[in-house]
Amino acid sequence: MESEVLPRAVDKVARLAGQPTDLATFWRSCTEVITTVVPHFWAPCFFTLDPASLLVTSHFHEGLDEFPPEALAHEYYGDDVQKLVDVVRTPTGVSTIHEATGGDPSSSPRWQFNMSMGGDQELIARLRTRQGETWGAVGLYREPGAPMFGDGDKEFLRAIGPHLALGARQAMTFGEATDPEVPDGPGLVVIDSAWQIRSTTAGADHWISRLPDGDLEHGRLPTAVLSVAAQGLRDRKLGQPSTVAFARVLAKDGTWLLLHGAPLEGDDQPRVAVIIEPAHPARIYPLLMSAYELTERERDVVKLVLTGSSTTEIAQTLVVSPLTVQNHLKSVFEKTGVRSRRDLVGKIFFTHYEPRFRENEQRVLRGRPIRGGPVPHATQN
Repeated sequence: MESEVLPRAVDKVARLAGQPTDLATFWRSCTEVITTVVPHFWAPCFFTLDPASLLVTSHFHEGLDEFPPEALAHEYYGDDVQKLVDVVRTPTGVSTIHEATGGDPSSSPRWQFNMSMGGDQELIARLRTRQGETWGAVGLYREPGAPMFGDGDKEFLRAIGPHLALGARQAMTFGEATDPEVPDGPGLVVIDSAWQIRSTTAGADHWISRLPDGDLEHGRLPTAVLSVAAQGLRDRKLGQPSTVAFARVLAKDGTWLLLHGAPLEGDDQPRVAVIIEPAHPARIYPLLMSAYELTERERDVVKLVLTGSSTTEIAQTLVVSPLTVQNHLKSVFEKTGVRSRRDLVGKIFFTHYEPRFRENEQRVLRGRPIRGGPVPHATQN
């Protein structure tokens, strides 16, 4: 029986990932599936991460409207195991706090905090697409005295991780495209089986005009949009599970745009939603340049520091010497007013990402879509 439950649960999460919806709804739907396979205390804690920096942009934990400030400060300034960026960088992408502490977590401030919330065990799994972009992480907890998380639990989370990542990315983009509070967000076009435009968001014409052969004013959709829509409509016609179709297109201005879409459910008339957005999660780069006047190479060094790379790893990635990396870091520290890597990561998070993190908590409470990335014009501390 168990051999049948696991594939069905993985398939269910994959189906959910292909349905255009907001992120909170997606997390709630996935929680129902996860609970049937991996028993846990309270509810999963879902995090979204900025793929460009691996810094947290939101959390969703049913019943916990505000993430404790002390836990957030410890994540970026504390000295401990099982931090999100550390788990994300592991070969398997899954870790338990008991494993990370050699079976005795009592000296871990993270474990002590979990215990104060009623949880003993903690299992964290990264959410990374098959293309290699990390869009989040999920934490599961068990109360004292409960069975330990086992290999089967970790195997299941590794199996659904890529689907959760794809669904998170899709849900955030869909939410921003449909949110009138985000005028510069992605563009959304809804197309029916007769290739007619049924509806668009305010920013859709901007994105379509950047594609090589599009003219929304005269009802002419770009070839790339039609291709993505055709894939979605084909799945709907064949009665196959909803999947997310992708296309990467070179825009007229030489930048790359990403198109993705999925069939819309619950309507007799087949329709597909196609979303157009910038192809790369690079909002951290102009932020670093404008806020701290970093050089291009200093930006590259900071990005790698944020994602947990060591001096040796940075030197290898940038094909420079470790001494050169240290010199760049010295300059970065002077420009940002910090004295260490940890302080640098903490400053960037609490200046540019924590405002987004807290804004997203309020957006969930108001039923508004969760947004990704840093806040570009946050006031520096």
